Amino acid sequence: MSFQFSARSIELQKKLSQFMDKNIYPLEAQYASYVQDYKWQAFPELNKLKNSAREAGLWNLFLPKDYGHWSPGLTNLEYAPLAELMGRVLWSSEVFNCSAPDTGNMEVLARYGSPAQQEQWLKPLLEGKIRSSFLMTEPQVASSDATNIECSIVKDGDHYIVNGTKWWSSGAMHPHTAIYILMGKTDPDATRHVQQSMILIPADAEGINIKRPLSVFGNYDSPEGHAEIKLKDVRVPLTNLIQAEGDGFRIAQGRLGPGRIHHCMRLIGAAQRALEMMCQRVTERSTFGKGLSSYSSIRQDIALSRCEIEQARLLTLSAADKIDKEGIKEAKDLIAMIKIVVPSMTCKVVDRAIQAFGGMGFCQDTPLAGFWMYGRFLRMADGPDEVHMYQLGKNTIKAYKK
Repeated sequence: MSFQFSARSIELQKKLSQFMDKNIYPLEAQYASYVQDYKWQAFPELNKLKNSAREAGLWNLFLPKDYGHWSPGLTNLEYAPLAELMGRVLWSSEVFNCSAPDTGNMEVLARYGSPAQQEQWLKPLLEGKIRSSFLMTEPQVASSDATNIECSIVKDGDHYIVNGTKWWSSGAMHPHTAIYILMGKTDPDATRHVQQSMILIPADAEGINIKRPLSVFGNYDSPEGHAEIKLKDVRVPLTNLIQAEGDGFRIAQGRLGPGRIHHCMRLIGAAQRALEMMCQRVTERSTFGKGLSSYSSIRQDIALSRCEIEQARLLTLSAADKIDKEGIKEAKDLIAMIKIVVPSMTCKVVDRAIQAFGGMGFCQDTPLAGFWMYGRFLRMADGPDEVHMYQLGKNTIKAYKK
């Protein structure tokens, strides 16, 4: 196990960091103000930033090299520190066409899509011309167990008819979202893990009703948003099914491995920036005639945060390295570990920074509140802590029982 990054990864880290300094950080306040005032509208500067990122060779960096000609050729380990840098500004990933849920959807299409599906949907996604959404979670069932999904996909001649209600459909509110990947049931009588299928649904298909956007702690996460969507008798061609009927659960498992690396490294980037901001803040403020940086409790908080960030970073890099060398299946326990550890770590580190900032830490004047919400949300998204601990505990007992 070696976390010595390749020369290419190091060079990309340098270029990305410089790009962030020049183009992203100066626009943070403007972006925050715009999306607050103009919900569900793309930031006007975004296309210009995307063009600059593409020209700089900082485009689609997420897609691992085992995806062949679709990939820029990086491993998960080489991409991990780039995701960390992007995580320092929550919206910056889209600038480099590396934002969720598009990354996971592009991986699905690159790995499992037919040539026609790739031509129609993957290419424009890779070019950044459209956005996408992933529709799995449902309000009426505990969707942390994907076998509970009830949305029906029924064959009718040369079409499938889709009926059901989805929510927490991230990205569905974005004005450029053109395609959904939906997980539903094609055969409720089949064995448990082959009842589900994934299907492509154009966002403008007849029968789709976006009932409402869902807020996260009162924040609508504009312009991507998270939507509750009602699908009533939505008809799509049989050719829109991804792979075969019953392959949905298998595809979902393959989709989540690299995506969790991306999420965790972005969270680590957010935590790292929160720590840096905290260190700067405590040298600028004093209470009761004493500088904040001289308080023992402040120093302990900073020391603990630094330890926790480094532990989480090394664990996530270990998971990325394992995926690269042995595949997602062999790395499943490490993937579960990072999903358990990293979001909680981020919440704790960011909370300490907020406490040090005082009132300023709670408002839009810093990114800290957004960092905390992202960490808390990720404790639930892609499977709640309890699911990962349940499975990891089960695997660990199995490994060590006599």
